[in-house]
Amino acid sequence: MTPDRRLTPFRDEALAQGIPAADVDRWLAQARPCATLTRRGDGPVVGEFGGPLLLPAGVPDPAHPYVGWIDLAALPPDVTDLQLPVDGRLLFFAFPQVECNSMGSVVHVPAGAAVEERDELAWDEGGWDEYEALMKAFPQGPLRLKADVSLPCHGSLPLPDGRPLPGHPRSEDLASLWEDVREDVAPLGELQIGGYADEECIESDPVAGAVPDAVRAGKANGWEVSSDAADWVLLADWQVEVDDYEGATVHWVMQRADLAAGRFERAFVSVFHNP
Repeated sequence: MTPDRRLTPFRDEALAQGIPAADVDRWLAQARPCATLTRRGDGPVVGEFGGPLLLPAGVPDPAHPYVGWIDLAALPPDVTDLQLPVDGRLLFFAFPQVECNSMGSVVHVPAGAAVEERDELAWDEGGWDEYEALMKAFPQGPLRLKADVSLPCHGSLPLPDGRPLPGHPRSEDLASLWEDVREDVAPLGELQIGGYADEECIESDPVAGAVPDAVRAGKANGWEVSSDAADWVLLADWQVEVDDYEGATVHWVMQRADLAAGRFERAFVSVFHNP
């Protein structure tokens, strides 16, 4: 596999630090394309933080605050390696609070579907003023695309064929180096689609960390779920910048099979918060 040219600065620095080329290239082979979405820059608009909440009539009001949407048709087909629908919108919902239960959801609205505007606060049945204030502080505005590449931010990860990579002799060094050079290669954005999960204080893969709770939630719903982290993938990361929730990251994770089948109701949402 030819390493992504965008990762040349990472490879050069790793070699300069004395990490053997074979170990570096083995790590680079795990690179994944990802879509970095921010409200800055001059990239094409592919979605929006906030905006009106538009859902088909038959879809119930989501149980968590509305974060925003992306237009799947506006994403280049190779910008991630996820098996996403080719069109329609993905709507993201999340509460950036740490719980063992899923703290959000994902809804796919097919292209051309008739939609109606919903009350964005319908989820808050208790009328808690502080929660309404939280949601009103969520980011707003168009999301612009930057095609990026992603490497693991942690020293171990499960591979798609079930084999672990923890035995990599320099994995911790390479994960740490990625954090050092990432700003020059693929800066962290506000919302990331695909790639590897990241958070402020990271020791292991957040996707793998979410799997035990996701399995319990899935079984409670009668779904077929796998406890093998290699069967799960990051759909999206949201780096939360909201008063009192700085340092929080929301991870939307899914089983690969569910993603391929478009079963977005089975997405699991975990939250990391380092207050």
